[in-house]
Amino acid sequence: MFRRPVVASVAWLLLLAPTVLRAEECYFDSGGVKIHYVVEGKGEPVLLVHGFAANIYFQWGMPGILKTLAKDYQVIAMDCRGHGQSGKPHDPRMYGMEVVEDLVRLLDHLKIRKAHVVGYSLGAFITLKLITTHPDRLLSATLGGGGWTKTIDTHFQDELAESLEQGKGIRPLLLMLNPPGRPKPTEEQLRLASLLLAAVNDIKALVAATRGLRAVFTISAEDLQRCKVPTLSIIGDLDPFQKGVDDLKGELRDFKVIVIPGADHMNTFWRPEFLRGVKEFLRTHPAEQTETPGCCP
Repeated sequence: MFRRPVVASVAWLLLLAPTVLRAEECYFDSGGVKIHYVVEGKGEPVLLVHGFAANIYFQWGMPGILKTLAKDYQVIAMDCRGHGQSGKPHDPRMYGMEVVEDLVRLLDHLKIRKAHVVGYSLGAFITLKLITTHPDRLLSATLGGGGWTKTIDTHFQDELAESLEQGKGIRPLLLMLNPPGRPKPTEEQLRLASLLLAAVNDIKALVAATRGLRAVFTISAEDLQRCKVPTLSIIGDLDPFQKGVDDLKGELRDFKVIVIPGADHMNTFWRPEFLRGVKEFLRTHPAEQTETPGCCP
């Protein structure tokens, strides 16, 4: 069971993480919203997109993913709008497809024609949408902990938005992501997890981001079948989103799946198999020619 001191320690770790990562910190304007990103390493560009209520440091810094990839690639990691050190509008109209376009605007800002894109959880759904709207901007796509929402009930987003708005936290999301057959989190665990989320996030921005998700989730089979972007999915076999990954089979032309035994939605990106799978996929899908490295202007 979570204890208050543990939650406080994790919160402080998240707040202090920027001083630990020591990557090049940058900002740019994306459609009127300030977007925070970091750049580290040299080589083919790899753009990292984190999950809901996470940020660069929790998703990519703390597990060592950013540092490891930066040994061989130019790694760009951004805080999605509404998260981390990026701007946090409270209007749902400022999210949805704007979150997807932020990735394209960042590549334009850095003068990068094409990049490998790696997304986790919500970042995976954003990446999947990106390959249907801007396939010409990707060298490859990696979907971690997420797939297609064709047979996934996305109405939980309305329940989640209402729960956040009413001060009840992320209870609906945690219950949805709880692996089948595993005991449900206790009310105390749900309460403390929500306290941690509130300590490191702007709740009104998360509500707005949640209400704008439908545009990101809406993808047709025809959209997918037109895609030629090499795509990898890495999913834990205990992750409820595995069904969405299975639904992608036969829809994408160049699609590979890695299933990590014993992993769930909350720990797959911490598992060594995740990073190993990403590195091998990037290695086997090199750019036809080296892209122009981007950096903070």
